[in-house]
Amino acid sequence: MPSVERLLAMPRYSGALLYTIRLQQELQTKPGSHPFDEILYCNIGNPQALGQQPITFFREVLALCDYPALLDRDETHALFSSDAIARAWEILDLIPDRATGAYSHSQGIKGLREAIAVGIAERDGFPANADDIFLTDGASPAVHMMMQLLIRSEKDGILCPIPQYPLYSASIALHGGCLVPYYLDEGKGWGLEIFELKQQLAVARTQSITVRALVVINPGNPTGQVLSEENQKEIVEFCRKEGLVLLADEVYQENIYADNKKFNSFKKISRSMGYGGDDLPLISFQSVSKGYYGECGKRGGYMEVTGLSSDVKEQIYKVASVNLCSNISGQILSSLVMNPPKVGDESYESYMAEKDEILSSLARRAKALEDAFNSLEGVTCNKAEGAMYLFPRLHLPQKAIKAAEAAKTAPDAYYARRLLDATGIVVVPGSGFGQVPGTWHIRSTILPPEDKIPAIISRLKAFHEAFMDEFRDQGVA
Repeated sequence: MPSVERLLAMPRYSGALLYTIRLQQELQTKPGSHPFDEILYCNIGNPQALGQQPITFFREVLALCDYPALLDRDETHALFSSDAIARAWEILDLIPDRATGAYSHSQGIKGLREAIAVGIAERDGFPANADDIFLTDGASPAVHMMMQLLIRSEKDGILCPIPQYPLYSASIALHGGCLVPYYLDEGKGWGLEIFELKQQLAVARTQSITVRALVVINPGNPTGQVLSEENQKEIVEFCRKEGLVLLADEVYQENIYADNKKFNSFKKISRSMGYGGDDLPLISFQSVSKGYYGECGKRGGYMEVTGLSSDVKEQIYKVASVNLCSNISGQILSSLVMNPPKVGDESYESYMAEKDEILSSLARRAKALEDAFNSLEGVTCNKAEGAMYLFPRLHLPQKAIKAAEAAKTAPDAYYARRLLDATGIVVVPGSGFGQVPGTWHIRSTILPPEDKIPAIISRLKAFHEAFMDEFRDQGVA
């Protein structure tokens, strides 16, 4: 059981969240009480909460599966596409008694895992096995499951990127392990340098820490980079040489905005290098929360487990069984995400139109916000090659840093709070994700509706100019 100190060290945003909720309530009950009329949420990857519409085909299939009586009605064929009806029948035939409200196999419904395996094989060009797939309530429970199995004591370490999604630092702390940080190179577009991995691994070993796994988030959260194929090959070789489990967070695999970048799964990379399933312990995480589908509330996801012995997989199954099973709607949606409509299906053209519009709009929003941040005095922002975030660096005046110290808060948290109070824009301080000591950042999503982006940019610029004028160091014009 982790100590109270370790639990207190976990990243938490409850105070900021409660404050934002209070502001929202005050805007409703006391109009004009703040210098803005709405909260602009740029703080969390929750697409549908910010107006993104769900994919029609996915929701049609879910509706029919949850209420199969509709399938026997004549009017259903006028309301639902023929391929959605056919897919619902296929899925219901995989579910015992067609009961979506019943428990399933703890690993997930076998037929849905088989469908996901087909989707993985089509994506990668290499076979996948349904027995390697564990369906989970989003990717987060899968991460917790693996941390629970990997960490035996506080001397077991997990190499984790900095900046990183706080799920990893929190789950490592919760399960009593040691986070071994490796720093992404901001000057190289948040690049992952192998020499940094080697250096941090060596340091950990001198401290008698047994490093058991490497976490890689690709595309990156909060940093938005997309790894090159060559870099991924280096990472695979590093893990093989050092005997590390590779934990590949690939939940943003659909979110690619840079023309010169593409997503390659680590499984595809390792297989293309000639390594088989027994050559590299690899756990790949996927979720329905991100991508172009943005179904955060459906809590669907899976992990593909390869390169581990049958005994270890049996232990994973035992841990999964503690929670009985993941929710059936999330399981169904995971199978749909990995097997969307194909050419010739009735829904194909409308599905592709919805998908392309969401991703192209996200790319436009990413570029507009990136340009806006880079136009601000003392702010630098790398390109969002993928994912849903920008992680600009704040080069704050010394006077502002001292004001933050006086307020007993981190400088980036001080900036974020002042930004919220002045504009209603909610961002997350970079200190919640980790950063090179002495540097300060904020994380902003690219998710607010496209028609809100100009207002965000204008409010941001006006605030930043006033902030810099207020705290400008003496002698700096």
